[in-house]
Amino acid sequence: MSPEPGSLNPQQRRRDLERMSEGELDVLVIGGGVTGVGCALDAATRGLSVGLVEQRDLASGTSSRSSKLMHGGLRYLEQMDFALVHEALQERGLHTTSIAPHLVRPISFLIPLRGRIWQRAYYGAGVLLYDLMAFARGKKFPRHRHLSRKKALELVPGLQRSSLIGGILYYDAQIDDARHTVAVGRTAAHHGAAIATSTRVESLLKDGDRVVGAVVRDIESDETSEIRAKRIINATGVWIDDIQDMAGPAGLRVHAAKGVHIVVPRDRIEGNSGVVLRTPSSVLFIIPWGDYWLLGTTDTTWDLDRAHPAASSKDIDYLLEQANAALQTPLTRTDVVGVYAGLRPLIAGEGDDTTQFSREHAVAQPTDGLISIAGGKYTTYRVMAADAVDAAVADLDRPVAGSNTDEVPLIGANAWSETWEHAAPRLAREHDLPERLVERLLWRHGSRVPAVLDIADDEPGHDEILPGGGYLAAEAIYAVRHEGALHLEDVLARRMRISIETVDRGTEIAERVAALIAPELGWSADDIVDEVQAWNDRVNAELLANEAVDDRTADTERRKAIDGRGLVEA
Repeated sequence: MSPEPGSLNPQQRRRDLERMSEGELDVLVIGGGVTGVGCALDAATRGLSVGLVEQRDLASGTSSRSSKLMHGGLRYLEQMDFALVHEALQERGLHTTSIAPHLVRPISFLIPLRGRIWQRAYYGAGVLLYDLMAFARGKKFPRHRHLSRKKALELVPGLQRSSLIGGILYYDAQIDDARHTVAVGRTAAHHGAAIATSTRVESLLKDGDRVVGAVVRDIESDETSEIRAKRIINATGVWIDDIQDMAGPAGLRVHAAKGVHIVVPRDRIEGNSGVVLRTPSSVLFIIPWGDYWLLGTTDTTWDLDRAHPAASSKDIDYLLEQANAALQTPLTRTDVVGVYAGLRPLIAGEGDDTTQFSREHAVAQPTDGLISIAGGKYTTYRVMAADAVDAAVADLDRPVAGSNTDEVPLIGANAWSETWEHAAPRLAREHDLPERLVERLLWRHGSRVPAVLDIADDEPGHDEILPGGGYLAAEAIYAVRHEGALHLEDVLARRMRISIETVDRGTEIAERVAALIAPELGWSADDIVDEVQAWNDRVNAELLANEAVDDRTADTERRKAIDGRGLVEA
């Protein structure tokens, strides 16, 4: 069996921490969200020596808590932000065709039209422009279609019938954000980047006014070390101010906007397409997600715990109210099986209306040696990363090639359309597994599925289908051996999505998964107990937060669970 490319695991992590502390890097990236790993990949593929540190897990913040769409942002057309939409659509096309076709795939959305004749012309013009802007890179996406009332209801029978006059069907793309972020990180490692999660920046090193490195603490061992670099890229999202303040008061400032999503079973809304609904301030997406629907998002200011933003009862009720206004059979709180909240790092401006903040990104150099990147959309992470690295190497001591990540497929994308996209029937027969399960394995792992199935075949029990979420036991082991998971939370919440896909939010299988990964991580029996308890505490705290009447009370409840890595948010 050939070695897995870009493997992230405890042994690699220790080696990479040592490697980063031994000499001077060209670029040190702080932050393991999609922008950070994107910067690491961009810099590494230009031939630079690169390190990345992340205080928690890859995608542990905003990059695992999005609407799970890679889209142009149809609503930004209304704001006349044509450049942002065009850029995002180009990225959507690249990812579905070459960069990550196993992780990003087309998905349809219906815009219901109700009672107002002008709506069809208004929304139709917007969707037509959307299609035209996507044309160069959007060959996998069907064109939009106008539907009659009858056809709209055939597509989504669960829609409320009163005042419905028809609909417009258009296409965007869906992505598993956390798995995509991990894939970008692995691809960066494959191209030479050193990557260390559970590694916190304690302070910045300075030579006069110039930033020349960072003092970091290994959270797993509590050891500190120095990493020196010619340039540091601050890609920490809603923590960007904290890193900048270590160097001085100047720089970009970000505003955290909370977005909440709820998850309901697929059979609670009868339909074969996503739906886009108008709300008083924005839009609401009803998004197919395997056996579930994702409903979101909210858009409110947040100034509390940034590591674990909490969804309150008010947030959940708002989403239910907005969805129920368009559904024939109303949803209730008992239908909600999962809830998650994420923070968008928007470039700060005046006022509190987060829907009016810029979704465009900005790159700044608050002091010599330090580059900050903030704002933007998940979809445009690759462009953001290229801009940040361009700024970092602008006055480097040697010429550096331009960005080429538009031509770099991610781990798992190799030979996707030729070999793997339709391989589920064959693999299911060969490994005696349900075809639907193998199909989902392919969408999660792409061309790396054989490595997962090898683990499933190597020991009894590794081919077990874990209850509730449709995941193989082997995937938990693969997550530790190759995808950088160091804690139970990393597996249940990000390598798998069991935390939002089961009513118990993973508590019923936590002990089983912990036992599976314990030998890989060298855990004792006490360690297993601690990890399971930390997970159960997290789930209980989130459930209590979901019953809270406001943000502050929800935050208080969520903080009662200690972070799995022992980190405390100030």
